[in-house]
Amino acid sequence: MPQDREPAASTDAPAEGARSTRSTCPYCGVGCGVLIDTAGEGDATRVVGVRGDPDHPANFGRLCTKGSTLHLTATPLVRQQQRLLQPAWRPTRDDALEPQDWDTTTRRIAEQLLAIRAEHGPDAIGFYISGQLLTEDYHAFNKLARGLVGTNNIDSNSRLCMSSAVVGYKQSLGADAPPTCYEDLERADCLFIAGSNTAWAHPILFRRIEAARAARPQMKIIVVDPRRTETAEFADLHLAIKPGSDIALFHGMLHAAIWEGWIDADFIERHTAGFAELKALVRTMTPSESARLTGLKEAQILQAAQWFAQSPSTLSLYCMGLNQSSSGAAKNTALINLHLATGQVSRAGAGPFSLTGQPNAMGGRESGGMATLLPGHRDPGNAAHRDEVAALWGVDAMPDQPGKTAVELFQAAARGEVKALWIACTNPAQSMPDQALVRAALERCELVILQEAFSGTATAAFADVVLPAATWAEKDGTVTNSERRISRVRAALSPAGESRADWRIVRDVAQRMETVLRPGRPSLFDWETPEQPWIEHREATRGRDLDIGGLSYAMLEEAPRQWPWPAGAEAAQARLYEDRRFAHADGRARFIAKPFKPTAEMQDPKFPLALSTGRLRDQWHGMSRSGTVARLFAGEPAPALSMHPQDIARRGLTAGALVRVQSRRGPLIVPLRADEGVGPQQAWLPMHWGSEFLGGRGQLGINALTQSAFCPDARQPELKFAAVSVEAVALPWRVFGAAWVKPGQAAALRSQLRVLMDQAEYACCLPGPAQDGLEGWSLELAFAEPPPAPVVQALSTVLQLNGVGVLRYADGRRGRSRSLRLDGEGAEARLQALLRVGEGSEGAWLDALWSERVPVAPFGRRLLAPDADGPAVPVSPQVCNCFNVREDAITACLQRLPDDAPQARLAALQGALRCGTQCGSCLPALRRMVQTVVPGSPVSNAVKEAT
Repeated sequence: MPQDREPAASTDAPAEGARSTRSTCPYCGVGCGVLIDTAGEGDATRVVGVRGDPDHPANFGRLCTKGSTLHLTATPLVRQQQRLLQPAWRPTRDDALEPQDWDTTTRRIAEQLLAIRAEHGPDAIGFYISGQLLTEDYHAFNKLARGLVGTNNIDSNSRLCMSSAVVGYKQSLGADAPPTCYEDLERADCLFIAGSNTAWAHPILFRRIEAARAARPQMKIIVVDPRRTETAEFADLHLAIKPGSDIALFHGMLHAAIWEGWIDADFIERHTAGFAELKALVRTMTPSESARLTGLKEAQILQAAQWFAQSPSTLSLYCMGLNQSSSGAAKNTALINLHLATGQVSRAGAGPFSLTGQPNAMGGRESGGMATLLPGHRDPGNAAHRDEVAALWGVDAMPDQPGKTAVELFQAAARGEVKALWIACTNPAQSMPDQALVRAALERCELVILQEAFSGTATAAFADVVLPAATWAEKDGTVTNSERRISRVRAALSPAGESRADWRIVRDVAQRMETVLRPGRPSLFDWETPEQPWIEHREATRGRDLDIGGLSYAMLEEAPRQWPWPAGAEAAQARLYEDRRFAHADGRARFIAKPFKPTAEMQDPKFPLALSTGRLRDQWHGMSRSGTVARLFAGEPAPALSMHPQDIARRGLTAGALVRVQSRRGPLIVPLRADEGVGPQQAWLPMHWGSEFLGGRGQLGINALTQSAFCPDARQPELKFAAVSVEAVALPWRVFGAAWVKPGQAAALRSQLRVLMDQAEYACCLPGPAQDGLEGWSLELAFAEPPPAPVVQALSTVLQLNGVGVLRYADGRRGRSRSLRLDGEGAEARLQALLRVGEGSEGAWLDALWSERVPVAPFGRRLLAPDADGPAVPVSPQVCNCFNVREDAITACLQRLPDDAPQARLAALQGALRCGTQCGSCLPALRRMVQTVVPGSPVSNAVKEAT
């Protein structure tokens, strides 16, 4: 059982008079329980806080930085200013969205979908939905697409993150059912983490790993990742493989296990099939050949194989590094092969554990909300399965044509085959690979419906109609987490504005379409509560591997429950296959013999670097939700491309400068960062920076670079690899504008700044850290030539720097100018708005004065003086979001501490600054600094000034 269950600081009692509502976090697939604290009555009810639920078995009260700031995504201001609040429709594609009532909107949608279906057939309509929907929403969309419209063209953004894991489980074990549970983190003797920066992507699970390691120091941890991440730093053995070479590693480990006699021959004989073929395949993948292909040392491969095979129990954790690949399913099955061959499965602390990326990707898989699935883990290619679902739903037949998966769906739309796309709770104009193709698809569609909670997403610009959806703290239903645990999501507020629950929006359109497609027949969507579609979903699971026939909403009200839980059961199965009978018809697991294949595209002299993308600790996907919280930008305030310092020097580049990253699909200009954790000939970009934040003329965000080549079995695109070139770019002219505004005005300022992003070769639009009750946004532009006067004038107007009371400096000959507006008086005066124009970093020291809200009186005339030296200290990155502790303060504290054992120094640091004592997400960074900051070393003047 978990060793570290003490409640985190976020489980303190709510404020006096507040009410608490139990619900579930809407971010990653860990599925943390939360307590939403609200105050006020009726329409005046507001969220005043969020705490971890100490009784939820996924997190026992702990929350990460994102979860602990959830209440800030549901403030009255966010709900009023950054949410979609009423339906809207564009008269034409060139027009702005115009508000429209729900009745008219649902009628028009039904009419247009019916017209497209009548003229082009049901497969001219596609649905692209989300792993952030509730299971009830998934069921509604699936029933609309397959049961009423008659198309299998329904897929989820889970295709981008989890479909390889689905196929891997099905091929190897017989069903898409993770056989492990979170308690196995405490029971494992060896953790094998592959393609997952767990410390950042699943922080609460990493807290459990840290606690398990502290309780059992003998536990071995192996991390497979091309980058030296914070997770890798925690490992006993870091296998920094060449990108895409995972199968060569796993096959090399299996070869070693066979050769050394570390396999479980009895388990293989009794409970598996296909080992002979696999053994023949890996015969030539010796550890030396594996080392050649992976870039590792042979001794590392042998050590990993020994620990994996000979530890009493080995648990593997894996995520996007395996899944987002043109060999994604094969990578999954190659890892599962290792478990089967060594008998590391079907018992406590052992087994393959896929970490789910989204809060309800599992629920979407259960309900069949993907083109390659039907409800209850059924197969749309199986006629008997189609008949079973048709009978359950009361329809004549299910469509039998294969549905188009995510990439295929947008490719078909770009060709003109799919005429209508209904997109819900996802942002494909940010998250899909090959953005040029995705946007061409959206432009060509006759009808694009966007069902979304937050305004300002990139996809909204392509939508003909926008449907405002309810979101976290407003929704009621269920989600399933990575360990097959179903939790209730409960509403603490009424939906903002006119927004509605997703399943209800679907129901209302579907009922209008039924009058034409099913005249005189009972409605398929006769629902008034979310429990009704959930009951239909439950019935589809009876007799299946995920049977929840014994569960009810009432039972889920009492506590989260794992599946399977068939009728008559008194408890769930925490682990599957403990009887060693797997889900294939003969009860045997399958060894899958797939050879190692290189990535879909290769590095060459023109594109010599391997680019990978990944997550930041404090952000989520396209940041439509997390981007509403300014403090979550503090740790990583701006986009940057990370490369190894030697690669930067070898190419004559400069860290901090702008570079052009070019793939075979498009370019992106971005600042360069030196990072020794990135391997040679590699580069890394966070996945979150779409064109809403990072752009410029002709640029489409991070995924302009990524490729749409996908796994032939899982149809999951290879987002983890793109061959790119990186070169210096000459954009010496810079424009920087920023302003602090009163609460409620930030959304308008953001929108006005974003309009100007396409006017420059490079643009970056970011929020400032909220301070003094104000909200701030900044825009940086870069040009090859002096910036056009109309652009500067437009930005000046947006920032309200054209009137009286503005301090100005201009040098027409050198093209420099500054405009400053102060708020406050005398010694308390601070920069309220700033606009500077010039070459290079001229005047850039003013940016920190603005962002830090530093009193400007000490700088006097230097604020407007030509060639003034920059007195401001560069802003230090924030390490601890909970207590706003920055890197420079931590460094200064560690330099003062005695040279004790690392754990003692960490404890002393936490006692002094409180960092790492609440959510704990910063603990990996703190441990690294404890190891690297030398006690008693001189404290720099910059650090002294900052602290």
